[in-house]
Amino acid sequence: MSRLAGLLARETTLAWGRGGGPLVAVGFYIGVATLLPLASGPEPERLAAIAPGLAWVALALASLLSLERLFERDYEDGALDLLVLSETPLELTCAAKCLGQWLATGAPLALAAPVAAIALGASPALAPLIVACALLGGLAFAFVGGIGAALSLGARRGGLLTAVIVLPLFTPPVIFGGGALDAFAGGLPWQAGFALLGAYALAAVALGPIAMAAACRNALS
Repeated sequence: MSRLAGLLARETTLAWGRGGGPLVAVGFYIGVATLLPLASGPEPERLAAIAPGLAWVALALASLLSLERLFERDYEDGALDLLVLSETPLELTCAAKCLGQWLATGAPLALAAPVAAIALGASPALAPLIVACALLGGLAFAFVGGIGAALSLGARRGGLLTAVIVLPLFTPPVIFGGGALDAFAGGLPWQAGFALLGAYALAAVALGPIAMAAACRNALS
């Protein structure tokens, strides 16, 4: 257990400092959230109606920023070979990497999400649900994104390939999370959308490390 805790601490530290850490992701998130109203129009009523969806699109795009280096740095310096040969199963190592990514980037983005949504016109009453949805969505983005990062190991323009792989898989969390927020704002039952978002995140946590480990072994073979 101490080995896993040390691995998680290492991955969180690397994710925090990789490419600027959460500051770059949060800055990008705020930038995207600021630009979107310029394309959709400045009408407050219109912005209030689409604010949760816009915030989710910005969250998904911001989550892509640091995925390219999730495995690439260890692959380049040979650390990934040592991780494969260590006593800790590679699947747990991949899970620790994704959890570190989520703690360093996903959690700060989740805290920024209600600020961006309210700035776009969403009701402040949505803030707690926005944070909860963004935390679950960020967890799904981290583990699904890890699959794309592992599959693109050793490829030229790996960041572009990662985006092509994971963006379709980012669609369900955006739909479920945005639907739950829209339903809550409209006074409709929102629990189903939130439950589907949680189920997707749990499936990503359970199955993602298996796919990542297989992709890493394939890249090293």
